[in-house]
Amino acid sequence: MLPYTKRGERYLAATAFRRFVEEVVTLIGKRVAVSTTYNKTYEGDLVGVDENLNIILNNITGAKEKAFKIVINGRFVQEICLVEKPFDLRALADRLNKVFPGMVKLREDIGAIIVMEKIKVTPEGVEGTGLAAEKVKTVYEQFLKEVKQTQP
Repeated sequence: MLPYTKRGERYLAATAFRRFVEEVVTLIGKRVAVSTTYNKTYEGDLVGVDENLNIILNNITGAKEKAFKIVINGRFVQEICLVEKPFDLRALADRLNKVFPGMVKLREDIGAIIVMEKIKVTPEGVEGTGLAAEKVKTVYEQFLKEVKQTQP
């Protein structure tokens, strides 16, 4: 094994930063709680974030009663917590693979499942046409129904 070099360290740092950014981006559109260094917590729908962790929340609670949107300076962000259960793409992909063996690809990098290389499934729904797409929609809807029944 080669010792770390400056170039190797930069590569690892760049890879870690890219992974961090990818994780933060997956929170966009989700309900989050943001704790600040000035001991306030805001809960809302994350609609925007930049490289400095400046954050925009919609539909917020924890702020002034008449506020519907808030922009929080990244220097004051202490913690960001996802407060809704994330959509389990892996479980849905496993379910679809039972119906379409060997024809299901989970693409976590884009937050989607690709069935038969032509049907795209995301937490928002199913994109595609034809009999296979209709079967995917049926499996998707049944999966959603079961998930809702298990939630409190």
